[in-house]
Amino acid sequence: MDRRVKYTKKVIKDTFLELLKEKDITKVTVMELCNKADINRATFYRYYLDIFDLLEKLEKEFVEELQNSYQNYDSTHYELYDYVLSLLQTCLNNKNFVKVLFGTKNSFQFLTEILDDAYSRCKEKWEKDIPGIDGEDEEYATAYIFNGTIGIVNYWIQNDFDKDIVEVASMVKDLSYYGTNKFIYKK
Repeated sequence: MDRRVKYTKKVIKDTFLELLKEKDITKVTVMELCNKADINRATFYRYYLDIFDLLEKLEKEFVEELQNSYQNYDSTHYELYDYVLSLLQTCLNNKNFVKVLFGTKNSFQFLTEILDDAYSRCKEKWEKDIPGIDGEDEEYATAYIFNGTIGIVNYWIQNDFDKDIVEVASMVKDLSYYGTNKFIYKK
């Protein structure tokens, strides 16, 4: 990609994120974004259809970055801890975007999209490790783990990334494998 195109897209993204810190996405206009970014509207429309297309493309880039960060994991050796660690590191590398994204109304659907691959890998591992696993039990367990993970990651982000990623990944692993007893009643 041409350096100027990269620069222009970065300016659009950064300006968009600044605007989303101040107001809901439904209140952000292309004209406002262009004025604040000091670009003309034709430049914006060269790359994006509208504000929602911009958000969708930024989300897609983030998902691709996340997928690239853990694509080397073999599903037969899939470990929730490793996956969560790569998710958290990618979030940390994209702090501004993630903070704004999790503040939008579609953040939980977006997270669900991110976790789809992990969900599949987890189920594959269980089916390999536990032949004949009850399908309904498997569904309930994965729902518990991944909805809990979404909640923890969201809480971590809303608290301004207050804990180290190793600590958060360990927390997710411990809560997923042992439930709240081991986590709450540590001592």
